[in-house]
Amino acid sequence: MRPLLFLFMSLTATATEHLIYVGTYTRTTSKGIYAVRFDDRTGALGNPALVAVTANPSFLALSPDRSHLYAVSESSTMAVPFATDLATGRLTPLQAQDAGGKAPCHLVVDRTERTLVLAHYHSGIVAALPIAPDGTLGAPGSVIQHHGHSVHPTRQETPHVHSVTLSPDNRFAIVCDLGLDRIFTYALDPATATLTPGPVPFVATAPGAGPRHAAFTPDGRHVFVINELASTLGSYRYDAATGALSPVDTQSTLPADFKGESSTAEVRVHPNGRFVYGSNRGHDSIAVFVFDAATGRLTPGGHTLSGGRHPRNFALSPDGAWLVAANQNSDTLKVFRVDPHHGRLTAIPGGASVPLPVCVLFAN
Repeated sequence: MRPLLFLFMSLTATATEHLIYVGTYTRTTSKGIYAVRFDDRTGALGNPALVAVTANPSFLALSPDRSHLYAVSESSTMAVPFATDLATGRLTPLQAQDAGGKAPCHLVVDRTERTLVLAHYHSGIVAALPIAPDGTLGAPGSVIQHHGHSVHPTRQETPHVHSVTLSPDNRFAIVCDLGLDRIFTYALDPATATLTPGPVPFVATAPGAGPRHAAFTPDGRHVFVINELASTLGSYRYDAATGALSPVDTQSTLPADFKGESSTAEVRVHPNGRFVYGSNRGHDSIAVFVFDAATGRLTPGGHTLSGGRHPRNFALSPDGAWLVAANQNSDTLKVFRVDPHHGRLTAIPGGASVPLPVCVLFAN
């Protein structure tokens, strides 16, 4: 235990630092979840430390009060809860729970901290699990199986639920199904950990688009969906009364002259609501868009190389001044300064090394 204690002590925070948790794939040298300190004065990253041994924690989510962290276990059917100590970064594992489907890949905690909602890529299932006051998980209250297929012969032969995003008012879950080219809306009841189809159950994307992840604007009036297979970003108006999405605009995430193979991964909205970012795997870049809330339209604002290979995931600092990208296939975290006026990104020298990083989560 002494080496782990040393790692925890080395992560002790100062007033100018953020704590970042990093989810990984454990198929090479990674052992689970890592933590790293980030200096918001300089953009420097500290030395990553292993804080939880767990299999393939490819996506992470914090409870709103930040007392618990939840991880998928993508190699099994598990959702794994941890108690957090943000002063040291330490994670204390709690009892894992069957999450209702094969290979969960994404999860989110509702604002009341009573329900965990998960996306299961391989089995095409969205599930909701109750959260007890101590952070432990109960058996699923809802397990919803999607059915059907779309046009891509190998990626859309069956449903592939890829993400769950909760509305700002906590009433609806927006669920992207890459395999069906549909974005579903489910009404959420946190008291019973149940999901039911919304008044407008889904909106279809273009055939072969492959919707992957979604993000709301800070005011909750618009939703952006990044499409993995088509490398596009869609803008939607959001009806808070019904949870319905209405398409407004779609833009490519790639340069017009790019001819290689590429797919998208993550979408994030700047805290000011004016800038939207998407990651390209293949082109290995972060695409920048300027958003016009009055029209709902996106204007491409250029591309910045991600500083590594296969940028699976990235996150903005809470104040929007920094962006940290996880480059899965080069085992690196890279930091970028965000221009507050135009949204452009500038790479900061250095970074950090983490094996197969696939999720970046600012804990504070």
